Amino acid sequence: MQRPPKTIFWCILTGLVLVLAAAPALAQQTTKPKGVPPSQSWSPQTTGTPGSPDATTTIKGDQLPPPDPKFGGVIKDDALKSKAWWAPRVVPPKKAPNILLIMTDDSGFGVPGTFGGVIPTPAMDRVAKSGLRYNNIHSTALCSPTRAALITGRNHHSAGFGVISEQSTGFPGYNSIIAKDKATIGRILKEHGFATSWFGKDHNVPAFAASQVGPFENWPIGQGFDYFYGFVGGDANQWQPNLFRNTTQIYPFEGKPPGTWNLVTAMADDAIDWMNRIHQTDPSKPFFLYYVPGATHAPHHPTKEWVDKIHAMHLFDDGWNKLRERIFENQKRLGVIPPDTKLEPWPTHVIKNWDDCTPEEKKLYIRQVEIFAAYEAYNDHEIGRVIQAVEDLGKLDDTLVIYINGDNGTSAEGGPFGTPNEVAFFNGVAVPVAEQMKWYDVWGTEQTYNHMSAGWAWAFDTPFTWFKQNASKLGGIRQCMAVSWPGHIKDKGALREQFMHVIDVVPTILEVTGIPAPKSVDGIKQAPIEGTSFAYTFDAKNAKEPSRHKTQYFEMMGQWALYHEGWLLSTKVNRAPWEAFGAANPDPLNNQVLELYDLNKDFSQSQNIADKHPDKVQQMKKMFIEEGKKYQVFPLDASVAARIVAPRPNITAGRTEFVYTRPMTGLPQGDSPFLLDCSYTITADIEVPQGGAEGMILTSGGRFAGYGFYLLKGKPVFLWNLIDLKRVKWEGPEALAPGKHALEFDFKYDGLGVGTLAFNNLSGLGRPGTGTLKVDGKAVQTITLPHTLPMILQWDESFDIGSDTLTGVNDADYQPPFPLTAKLNKLTIKVDRPKLTEEDIKKLENAQATALDGKPLHHTQPGPR
Repeated sequence: MQRPPKTIFWCILTGLVLVLAAAPALAQQTTKPKGVPPSQSWSPQTTGTPGSPDATTTIKGDQLPPPDPKFGGVIKDDALKSKAWWAPRVVPPKKAPNILLIMTDDSGFGVPGTFGGVIPTPAMDRVAKSGLRYNNIHSTALCSPTRAALITGRNHHSAGFGVISEQSTGFPGYNSIIAKDKATIGRILKEHGFATSWFGKDHNVPAFAASQVGPFENWPIGQGFDYFYGFVGGDANQWQPNLFRNTTQIYPFEGKPPGTWNLVTAMADDAIDWMNRIHQTDPSKPFFLYYVPGATHAPHHPTKEWVDKIHAMHLFDDGWNKLRERIFENQKRLGVIPPDTKLEPWPTHVIKNWDDCTPEEKKLYIRQVEIFAAYEAYNDHEIGRVIQAVEDLGKLDDTLVIYINGDNGTSAEGGPFGTPNEVAFFNGVAVPVAEQMKWYDVWGTEQTYNHMSAGWAWAFDTPFTWFKQNASKLGGIRQCMAVSWPGHIKDKGALREQFMHVIDVVPTILEVTGIPAPKSVDGIKQAPIEGTSFAYTFDAKNAKEPSRHKTQYFEMMGQWALYHEGWLLSTKVNRAPWEAFGAANPDPLNNQVLELYDLNKDFSQSQNIADKHPDKVQQMKKMFIEEGKKYQVFPLDASVAARIVAPRPNITAGRTEFVYTRPMTGLPQGDSPFLLDCSYTITADIEVPQGGAEGMILTSGGRFAGYGFYLLKGKPVFLWNLIDLKRVKWEGPEALAPGKHALEFDFKYDGLGVGTLAFNNLSGLGRPGTGTLKVDGKAVQTITLPHTLPMILQWDESFDIGSDTLTGVNDADYQPPFPLTAKLNKLTIKVDRPKLTEEDIKKLENAQATALDGKPLHHTQPGPR
């Protein structure tokens, strides 16, 4: 029905009057004066006609989300006499840049070529040449903690991440829960109109909240990120990762030939696609892209193309001593370290000299490090593709790029020999070189979960000493960083040497975007940001200005340090990272040798002057205690591996029986029944069809550690994969006939279990046990295991019923998904955890501290003395 002409005329005239009436108000809108912090002077920046669909506004930002604006239209009895009104769309302040925040994994100061390393990193070079290099930014010494600090702007204990999520304990500084009073930078920018995304590693979901049950408040989408593409946990098989899009598990690698799909490339592809999608949908919408690949954390999984490129360069043929010297000279030549920096002697008490290695060891170690280097170069190349995509969109001039090399120092968790299977390290097993040579030709492929020798890690932390985990030495906490912001950073290629910490990144982003830290989020008062903006360093006139970050504590698993205005108080290293399975130092605050360094004169932390300044030592220890109390560092805990099996509130806590009646896959280790260090019985009631059946009944873990209960050519099988070094199989004598059957695997554990941990004693873990396979009530095979896995299965694999996802526990028997073709009526798991008797408790109270292997320890803390 057509509207009468007269009505149309009056509608147009009325609309014109309303627009004219609004014009004076629009003319009076003002913007925030340049350079004035939002908290001091703020008024909204608006565009469009108020109430119209295209109107936009900035928000003050002290309260997030902002309160809904009051309806500004007119409501009469009928729509023709009323005035519609739309709330303005929230946008960031004018000239707020896009943000590309990049951080790699387990990579020390001497790794990238940009800072003197031998591995080519042209993407980082590009950022450094068009912007600035930073040689004095610090991490926390471990993955989850650094990442929590980076995205919240608070210290890692303040953010609940005193350690990684898989080691969380029930104290505020260690529970792996980012509290609601510490909103992430993703949440803040999202509320101000940014498109926000997270690609790669998310090690900030509590291990007990990583299943599809959630809760999802600590997943990226619950922390203010519109989009997530990556994996949850400490590491991932890059060929077959435990991969998520938002909260949905995806398997884009299925059906691809081995070695052709790799997460390093896939996440770059997805990030580029996301940026293009945002740009094509709304070119005016700025983005915050948090890009955190799993490289170079183990397993080191580069493509063959990059392995061949690095091998052809022969970078490591003369060993780790010479590599360290070469990196050191490169660093001095590039000017990224002072010319008078001292290089300490090679630590023969920790790692032997290259010339003392056997020919077989040298061959293996060179293979290990070439795979690592290929992984680093490959990762940087893909980062370069992401940066280039920003330029291809025409947005690089308006993008602040922050590229941090490493979330901690280079990892030595492969131990002195390296390992073909990182899960072995987490269970306290060192794999001899001769055994490792079996994997030489497939190192870095889907057949390995590989890590390199600690000798290379020491060299890659040049000019500093020690590794990831060591929070008291710069080798564990000193990173390098490149920052570019075309049009704003004029001092291209210059070096900045001010002391910084990853908690400084959030306040820097807030300053350059003109966005304030919120006072409340979701009605919850926010804790103060604890970092200090380093945006002042972007101006060439401030190149030599003293650091505005004056004091910073460090603590990781009982090793600690305090920085204050150039001085560094630190505990002497008393545990190498691979020495994680002994009793812990019972008094990590006081049972320490304290060292003192003047970093203003001693860049590499090589000259201990504690004996010359005893008063300074005591003054700074007192300051550390004050900082520790302020930031939830206490109670100090020096335990390492013991915390992996510590009780935590996952969905299985307190349960002793689990019943399943239909297939289910993808339940992560942290949310599934824990069958280590205890007795258990698994019973499967199944119905075999005519013609027989096969397939997976129950599995947890995968190629590198786990168990499986399955039908193989009709025969029932239970198999334990003991970290890919040994597989123990219980098998029925014949194929099951058609009809109903009851299959049972009963395991009796001969040990005291995790209860011994309360007495600083690991002797209850990994003890022997006897398993019996039964078919329809009849025992068909019994085998005793002299040792069981003490700590963990392959943690990027899941608990699956009815089929097997990702990798299988025994490639010789089947290939995933290996679906069960019998009908599963009921699967029951009963767990019987050891309970300490009064006699056990008395013995433990009187016993010496005992390590995982049952041997007594003669000092409170293992490691080099």
